[in-house]
Amino acid sequence: MAAACPLLLFFVFFAFFVLACSEESEAPPESAYAVGERIYANVCVACHHADPTQNGSLGPAVAGSSRELVIGKVLHGEYPPGYQPKRPGGNMPKYTYLEERIEELAVYLEKVGS
Repeated sequence: MAAACPLLLFFVFFAFFVLACSEESEAPPESAYAVGERIYANVCVACHHADPTQNGSLGPAVAGSSRELVIGKVLHGEYPPGYQPKRPGGNMPKYTYLEERIEELAVYLEKVGS
């Protein structure tokens, strides 16, 4: 009986390892909206309000912002042609490191206000 105990433990750990590594246990991919919401919460709330429909301490409400506005301000530090800023100043820094995730942030901001 004592020899069977280590063998039983081996099979239990092996089964656990196989189940833990199966494809079924992977989390589904996050939606663009959820990724954008997370980016906003981690980056933007330093200046904009946690609720994007409200003005923040430094930045204006950004809910409903167009894709062009988000890309222009976040990546290039510029407003798109013809856009009238909500506040004077325009001291927002560029966040070029967000280039690979800018579409998700734009999806979130465009939809959160609607």
